[in-house]
Amino acid sequence: MHIRRAVAADAEQLCSLLNEIIVAGGTTALETPLTAAEFADWFIDGEFALVCHVAAHDRSLAGFQSLSLYGDPPKGHADIATFARMSPKISGVGSAVFAATQAAAEELELEFIDATIRADNVGGLAYYAKMGFELYDRLVQVPLLDGTPVDRIKKRFKVDAGRRPTSSR
Repeated sequence: MHIRRAVAADAEQLCSLLNEIIVAGGTTALETPLTAAEFADWFIDGEFALVCHVAAHDRSLAGFQSLSLYGDPPKGHADIATFARMSPKISGVGSAVFAATQAAAEELELEFIDATIRADNVGGLAYYAKMGFELYDRLVQVPLLDGTPVDRIKKRFKVDAGRRPTSSR
């Protein structure tokens, strides 16, 4: 697996990966598929995008992780988004991209990386716990587009050059 920064030319393939997850439902707060242009704006080169890394495997992209200032986080904070291809699933994508994201957060002199995870996203909650994120808040009963209330768990990672997660490959 090769980790690199995303470029605009990746938008179409990454958008397809993300839209498959959105359509499947149950894990992401995103509920409406994006266009490739919207994807690029949100995650790669738009006003709020800071950095986006991709995991390349066997000539295709297996996942991505981005840091952004979407939602106007406090100074020294950025929001994280992590997505891995559903099929075929590739083990270790999240750990591999997080090492690059953490290095970028240090370069950007961020103090914290914030994650907001649906309470019913068991895999996402486990991933962020494994990476060292700690609970700091909970948004209660946030309605989905169909009105279904789902809590959002807010976790935070303190950026510290001496505390890198070990990659499992």
